[in-house]
Amino acid sequence: MDKRKLGGSDLEVAPIAFGGNVFGWTIEEQTSIDILDQFVADGFNLIDTADVYSRWNPGNQGGESETIIGNWMKSRNNRQQIVISTKVGGDMGSDRKGLSKDYIVTAVEASLKRLQTDYIDLYFSHFDDLATPVQETLEAYEQLIKAGKVRWIGASNFSAARLQEALEASKNDGLPKYQVYQPEYNLYNREKYEEQYEQLIVDNQLGVINYYALASGFLSGKYRSEADLQKSPRGGGVKSFLNDRGFRILNALDQVSEQYNASPASVAIAWLIARPSITAPIASVTNTIQLESLKEAAALDLSAEDISILDEASDWKK
Repeated sequence: MDKRKLGGSDLEVAPIAFGGNVFGWTIEEQTSIDILDQFVADGFNLIDTADVYSRWNPGNQGGESETIIGNWMKSRNNRQQIVISTKVGGDMGSDRKGLSKDYIVTAVEASLKRLQTDYIDLYFSHFDDLATPVQETLEAYEQLIKAGKVRWIGASNFSAARLQEALEASKNDGLPKYQVYQPEYNLYNREKYEEQYEQLIVDNQLGVINYYALASGFLSGKYRSEADLQKSPRGGGVKSFLNDRGFRILNALDQVSEQYNASPASVAIAWLIARPSITAPIASVTNTIQLESLKEAAALDLSAEDISILDEASDWKK
């Protein structure tokens, strides 16, 4: 499988990242391990997680996803073949959150322990911390990079202005640069990324691994009425997509997927892969059978005409 370079880093990844937020939430450890085994066997190598995954699940404390991934890598002895992306800054409880230098250098040790590794390939600022200067956060990463605990850094959920501020601080103060940005972006939610971030990302040669690639599963086509929302624990987040624009997008996905004998989910992800500013969309599945749609998406080469059909159907300006 062809690999893509993540921004200005030396990390080369397959064109889809696996979203590890499902580990320890909607699927238990053995199923997670089976999925990871097959994901790698299919030629993929980028796994995205965060320290806070999946704290929101009743009974969880955070760190469950990292722990499962760490157990898997240890049992398979495959750390060198895997690109691990994890994050810091989310609310872990007891005031454990934010991007202060002191907190980051403490939080990274907990992530390394759970992942059972001595380095993180790509370490993200998960959420912006307006109380902490961008320089302080970057200084923390500089310390971790020099210590060999972190290789490269990225940002997620920043405003465009704060991302620009951080990039300028890196340049002006000789601090590590965010090489990757992680926004929400999919066929339904296009406007914010394309209007506010895309040109900034292109100008600064950042890689992009976007989340909600399937709009919480809506773009898979399995949610076409309110009655369908009971199909998944994530179904409640799909209701807002059940409108004229959403149905127009599903119709276009049906039309294009028929041309390729592919699933709507595969086509939706292939549309993302085809966008020049996107490096590797993040997608999750809850069983190994569903992994076929990711493999299918990576192999799809959509024509300019089909991309235009999807662009037109998902145009937010209409």
